[in-house]
Amino acid sequence: MPIIISNSQLLMLLLLLLAFVSLASILLAKPVLRYIMNRVSDDALSKLLSDDYERNLAELYPSLKRFSVLNLIEMSLRAETGKVVGRPLGSPKHFLGYDNLMFTPRQMTTFALPESAQIDMSVTIGPKAEKPLTIKIPLMIGGMAYGLALSEEAKLALARASKLLQTATNSGEGPFLPEEPIVAGKFILQICRWSWGGRTDQEIAAADMLEVQMGQGADLGTSRIEAVDIEGRARILGGLASGEPAIALPAPPGIQTPEDWPAFMNKLRKRANGIPIALKIMATDRIEEELAVAVSLGFDAVMIDGSGGGSHATAPIKQDDFGVPNIYALVRAKRYLENTQISLVVAGGFFTPGQCLKAFALGADAIYLGTIPLLSLAHNQTIKVSPWEPPTTLVYYNSPTKTQLNIGQAATSVANALNSMVAEMEETMQALGKSSLKELSSDDLVALDSLTAKLTGVKLQLSSSRTNGTLV
Repeated sequence: MPIIISNSQLLMLLLLLLAFVSLASILLAKPVLRYIMNRVSDDALSKLLSDDYERNLAELYPSLKRFSVLNLIEMSLRAETGKVVGRPLGSPKHFLGYDNLMFTPRQMTTFALPESAQIDMSVTIGPKAEKPLTIKIPLMIGGMAYGLALSEEAKLALARASKLLQTATNSGEGPFLPEEPIVAGKFILQICRWSWGGRTDQEIAAADMLEVQMGQGADLGTSRIEAVDIEGRARILGGLASGEPAIALPAPPGIQTPEDWPAFMNKLRKRANGIPIALKIMATDRIEEELAVAVSLGFDAVMIDGSGGGSHATAPIKQDDFGVPNIYALVRAKRYLENTQISLVVAGGFFTPGQCLKAFALGADAIYLGTIPLLSLAHNQTIKVSPWEPPTTLVYYNSPTKTQLNIGQAATSVANALNSMVAEMEETMQALGKSSLKELSSDDLVALDSLTAKLTGVKLQLSSSRTNGTLV
């Protein structure tokens, strides 16, 4: 007589079987997993140490001693598409910077300031302008383009942070985002090299300073953004027709040849209505040649962006092999502009308060920061995209997760990061006995190597050893 099992009994048997399998898995998982891992690692090690190079993964090792993992990745990206690689956030190269400069405080002849001492960190940019730009701290938020790089949420968070910091934020070279100057503390509008870059009178009226953008540390020249990569509101604000790509120009609209500069500047100055006009250029060995033109055209400030600066999706060759580090250009620019009232702003590769304060000692009036505020935007929000996506997917224009960025939280994180840097600089100023940035000079520094000393004009630290009674 056949055994009849009801559906409920069958379900019970299945549940018991599942429970038994689960218990067995728990009891056996550790030794089974260990066995599998041992077999896999033993087999891999055996192949690694016995197979000929042609059939051995170790073939890559001597090659990677000649080039880096990054080179391998970018070679594969080129092989995949045949197009220019768009690398974000700047070059991985370590350019000569400020590390071999050290502060050298006096201790017996000049005392440190008391803890309660107030330190004046304010800066006025373009003092000869009718309406100069005054900010409470010498750190500004650099130009990061809406639409071409950052989302509306990210730009508004940066603007809100600038107001909390009582500093300035920069529009970048993207289409004008009308809410940005309303939210910001002080707003710098780029006159840039795109079809929308000449800006309207209404857009210029919303700015506290204009910045004519001709180059930056990690990018220069023309480029093309395909229509599919600039859809939505940015396309509308940029005045682009449906399906029309965005193409960068050699110079801002209205300039066809270098001979057009004087007329262009005269017209722009009238439209500026008294606010400062700055020039943004890449730091190069031709810095004096560029500055001569800037002085003749009457710019109120010059922003020099050195190699080491970040830029969104630019060719690796421009990031790695163009221009010079800003420390090369800073000292030469300061010397050239010494008898003028032209303000000097630098950028490109500043990540610590010490680097910034050394640049101020060498003559910079203010510094643009890009990577620090950019990465600070996603602080404590990366769980929304990790572990599968980088934190920057929360801030990029084309990212599907950009709306998950909490604007208020992001603004607070950026403000905290920059406030912390300023607090460290203030503590250092107290230790040096300086109550204002204007009191800092290269005399507060010492160079640890001859190249840095020669480059900056800072005195070289001498060895304390003696040879035949002579200090060397």
